Amino acid sequence: MPTPTRRKFWTLLILLGGMVASMFVAGQWAWQRSLHDENESVRGQLALYGQALAQRIDRYRTLPEVLALDAQLRDALSRPLSAAEVEQLNHKLEQANGASQSSTLTLLNRDGLAVAASNWRTATSNVGVDYSFRPYVQEALAQGRGSFYGIGVTTGEPGYFLSQAIQGDNGQTLGLVAIKIALQELEREWLQTTDIVLASDAHGVVFLASQDAWRYRLLEPLDDEERRELNATRQYADQPLRPLQYRVVDPMDNGGRLVSVQTPDLPALSGRVLWQTQPLPGTPWQLHLVHETHGSVADSRWAAAAGAGGWLALGLLVLFVRQRQRLSSLRQRSRHELETVLRQHAQELRTAQDGIVQAAQQAAEQTDTGLSRSLEHLPQGVVIIDADLNLVAWNSRYVQLFRFPADLMRVGQPIADLLRHNARRGLLGPGPVDEAIERRLSHLRSGLPHLHESAKGDGTVLEIRGNPLPEGGFVTSYADITSYKNAARELRSLADALEQRVADRTRDLDAARREAEQANRYKTRFVAAAVHDLLQPLNAARMFTSLLRGHLPGDAERHAVDRIDGALAAQDAILNSLLDIARMESGQLDVRVRDVALGPLLQVLGHNFGVLAESQGLALRCVPTSAVVRTDENLLRRILQNFVSNAIRYSRHGRIVVGCRRDGPGHVRIEVHDQGPGIPEALQREIFEEFRRLDEGQGGDRGAGLGLAIVERLGRLLGHPIGLRSQLGRGSVFSVRVPLGDPAAVQPIGPSTPSHEQGDDDTPLHGSSAWVIEDDGPTCAATRALLERWGCQVPLAAGAPEALVQAERGQAPQLVLLDVHLGPGHHGPDVYAALCQRWGQTPAVILVTAERDATLRRQAAERGWGFLAKPVRAPALRALMSQTLLRLRESQQR
Repeated sequence: MPTPTRRKFWTLLILLGGMVASMFVAGQWAWQRSLHDENESVRGQLALYGQALAQRIDRYRTLPEVLALDAQLRDALSRPLSAAEVEQLNHKLEQANGASQSSTLTLLNRDGLAVAASNWRTATSNVGVDYSFRPYVQEALAQGRGSFYGIGVTTGEPGYFLSQAIQGDNGQTLGLVAIKIALQELEREWLQTTDIVLASDAHGVVFLASQDAWRYRLLEPLDDEERRELNATRQYADQPLRPLQYRVVDPMDNGGRLVSVQTPDLPALSGRVLWQTQPLPGTPWQLHLVHETHGSVADSRWAAAAGAGGWLALGLLVLFVRQRQRLSSLRQRSRHELETVLRQHAQELRTAQDGIVQAAQQAAEQTDTGLSRSLEHLPQGVVIIDADLNLVAWNSRYVQLFRFPADLMRVGQPIADLLRHNARRGLLGPGPVDEAIERRLSHLRSGLPHLHESAKGDGTVLEIRGNPLPEGGFVTSYADITSYKNAARELRSLADALEQRVADRTRDLDAARREAEQANRYKTRFVAAAVHDLLQPLNAARMFTSLLRGHLPGDAERHAVDRIDGALAAQDAILNSLLDIARMESGQLDVRVRDVALGPLLQVLGHNFGVLAESQGLALRCVPTSAVVRTDENLLRRILQNFVSNAIRYSRHGRIVVGCRRDGPGHVRIEVHDQGPGIPEALQREIFEEFRRLDEGQGGDRGAGLGLAIVERLGRLLGHPIGLRSQLGRGSVFSVRVPLGDPAAVQPIGPSTPSHEQGDDDTPLHGSSAWVIEDDGPTCAATRALLERWGCQVPLAAGAPEALVQAERGQAPQLVLLDVHLGPGHHGPDVYAALCQRWGQTPAVILVTAERDATLRRQAAERGWGFLAKPVRAPALRALMSQTLLRLRESQQR
């Protein structure tokens, strides 16, 4: 095989082989990467489904506990009942069920017999049915509470049963109350996704599914004992439990698997699917999500195509570079040869400059032509004239460039005749011909060297160089540089086009940035308005729970109210966190950086969290320090409070240490050490995202999953890097790096002045008068009831229009609880100003609002007003009202 053919063969083989290999490598890399990303996305989506299911169950968990405390139900289980009493109980359960929107409420005696039920009106009533074989009945009678998922014996409808034992005064179990929660609505919500969502029990039976064909499938074979248990409890009634045939192709991290489903009676799934499994905390259940991998397959194919294209482009680039190298080598060789020829010719010109005219004249006399063999090899056109401006010698390239007729090219011909010939053809430009010729002749007579360019009518561009000869005369060369000029014009055109594209792209990016900023402002305003509206009913609810706690005689009832108040407080924290995130993202969070002494801040932190840590069996220690840092004191306090509260929440034993240490020149690192379970390295970045939580904390206190997300944003806002070090089983260290400040700029803290002790904290409130101006009716009613319980007179608790109508001169109250947003056309401070004009007095004011703007808080402080953010805690309101009234009395005495 000839060498060039063999070279082409090997080149083609390398190109094709490399293309196949790059397709395989790129496709596999993209497949694994996309599959990993899909697995993480599916895992997060499954966690959200698990939270939704847990929240739906938690919503009803306290209802059986509350009903178990009902005196009427306890009395009903302690003696025989008449038909009228049974009907009364049925009505009571029916009403409670309607308020909670559950499926069924049932009251059972200690024998498992249903005494009353909320579905007593239906043909499938639970009343009189024996449920003693059900696990939730047996667990409640034996352990005090129970839970069970199964198909209803009488109704045939599936649901989740929660039960709570009812005990008599002597502690004896009288019976139980059970609630059945229907989860079909949750399955309908799962239909909104294209993925398949499943829930299985401890036996591996799928009891919830987003598609009917997957329900009541066996993920694992049942042994004989499990079958006897299912038959005894009649958990799934007569539903056939069919096996789900699948094969695990490739196990993945974080509970994911690549699975091939082989069950023929299921809807066909194309290829391999991603199967993610997570346990549901607090239950023996597991959640599954089956996700088709179309996206990963498409990414793999596109990556393979890109890999093939990239390899081909690389191969063509290598071939192009090799070709350019060969051409460059040829050009270099030609340039070297030309330089050698030019040097030789220059030497010839220097040695023969005295006899060149004579030789040309002799050649002209002998041949009657001025063509010089020594000039013929040059690519430029060359012409030589003597001191009298007559032709001496030239080459054929000169004649070709200007297409001179043969009879004009003679030795001794005046150069003016050639110029005139060119002028008649328009080659000398516009203007009078004689002036153009004379100008060129004068330049030749001056004997000065020159260099310039000239464009001909056919587009040819010539570079003209002229140099005088030592003994008189002139030699001129004409080089064709048309291709160089064309390339330069193309480069300029390309540069102009690139500049235009850059300008267009810059305008597009500016427009997109403005749109994004506008969308962010809209989002922030929407979140703030939504949180404001949500905080109004939460505020009323917390007022009512504070009022209710004082009317309940028993510890159990007060404990239930405390749990309700805790749930409302958690919801309040979530809403406030969302509002803080929105304000930080929009840049509306007020930041005041100054020099702050770190020691007092850590001391207050230790006092505030010390009692909470001791209640959890932990030791909290804050190491004293004299460091001064430059930061926003309030925002830094929020960061450290979140670190300490997380350490208390997730530590089971040991101690928590808060301290600081130098970190390079000009910085200090504040650290919070705990001895908790530690954080896996794979989750150390994820926990700083919104709604990301680890396992349950102390006492099931899981938090909202927003604290560290706010910490990360606050750190970015202040320019304080947030750090985390953790080892599984040994604990974690959260830190924030803060610049050092100037100790001289810190204002010294003087000794606190002791306050006048009051014999009775309620003394300022007794007999005082207050107006509640609020546009939310339930909040008005709750606040009025709470204040009257504290001994305060409330002549008015209504909105702005009613307050303006009832205001009379000289009848102002001592204190006004004022909301900011009072409905359309009414702003709280403006309404207060109008009321003061009507009263002719200026009573004290406490702003009670869901608006958490720092500017509003600062304006309230400048006017001497109190400020409370909704939802209001009753102790905080009571303390602020007492403090305000005491200051008012002291000022009146002076």
